[in-house]
Amino acid sequence: MKNKEHDFHLVDPSPWPIAISAAILLFALGLVGTLHKQLSGMFGLVLGISAVSGVLFYWWRDVIKEAIYDKCHTAIVKHGLKFAMYLFILSEVVFFIVFFCSFFKAWLDPVFLFEAFSPIKRVEWPPEGISPPDPWSLPFMNTLILLLSGTTIISAHHFLLENDKKSMIRMLFITILLGVFFIIVQAIEYHEVSFSLQETGEKLIYASNFYMITGFHCAHVIIGIVFLLVSLFRARKDQFTPQDHLCFEFASWYWHFVDIVWIFLFLFIYWLSVF
Repeated sequence: MKNKEHDFHLVDPSPWPIAISAAILLFALGLVGTLHKQLSGMFGLVLGISAVSGVLFYWWRDVIKEAIYDKCHTAIVKHGLKFAMYLFILSEVVFFIVFFCSFFKAWLDPVFLFEAFSPIKRVEWPPEGISPPDPWSLPFMNTLILLLSGTTIISAHHFLLENDKKSMIRMLFITILLGVFFIIVQAIEYHEVSFSLQETGEKLIYASNFYMITGFHCAHVIIGIVFLLVSLFRARKDQFTPQDHLCFEFASWYWHFVDIVWIFLFLFIYWLSVF
C-alpha cells in the first residue's frame, strides 16, 4: 500500500463474500423451514439472521476502516462505488419488475390452470373468497409514513450539507422511527387479512403474489433501516462531513428507492387491482 502508484483500491483477500453466501443460504433454508412450521427451520432462521448480521458487521467495519484510517477511498474509488450502487439498485428494480409482471398477469388475465388437469378456467379477480385489504386504511397509512420518511431523509441530507450535524442526526433518527412504524403497521395488516399462503386453488394465486411483493418490499424496508442505523452510528461518531458522506448518501438513495416502489405497490396491488 505504501508504494502504490495509482488511485485505485485493490481489495485485500477477504473471507466475507463467501461467508455472507453461506449465511444467506442458512437464512433461506431456515425461512423455508419456518414457513413449513418446522422447529429446525425456526432454529435455522435465527441462526441465519445471526450469521448474516455478524458477517455484515465485520464486513462493513473493514470497509469503514479502509475509508477512514487507510484512506483508500480516493475520488476514483468513490466514483466506482457510486456506479456499483447504481447497479445494485437497478438489480433490485429488476426483482420488483418480475414480481409486478407476475401480479399483472394474474390480475389482467386471471386464469387457473391446475384443477385436476381440466381445461383452462377463467376466474374473477380478486378470486372468490378473497377479501383484499382496504387500500384507504392501513396501506394508505403506510403510504403516508413512507412519504413522510422521504422528506425527513432529504432534510437530514440538507442539514449534513449545511454542517448542522445535530439537526441531521435528529432527522435521521426520525426517519428510522418512521421505518419502524411502517414495519409495525405492515405486521398488523398481515395479522388482519383474511387470507394466507395456506390457500388453495385460484385464491393461492392472489395470496402468493400479494405476500411475495409486499413481503419482499418489507424486507427491503428492514434492510434500509439497518443501513440508516449504520449511518446514524457513524454520524454520532462524527465520521461524516459535508464533502465526504458516501455511506449516508447510499442509504438515502436506497430509502428513496424503497419509497418509490411502495407508491407503485399501493397504486396497483392495493387500489387499482381491486376494482
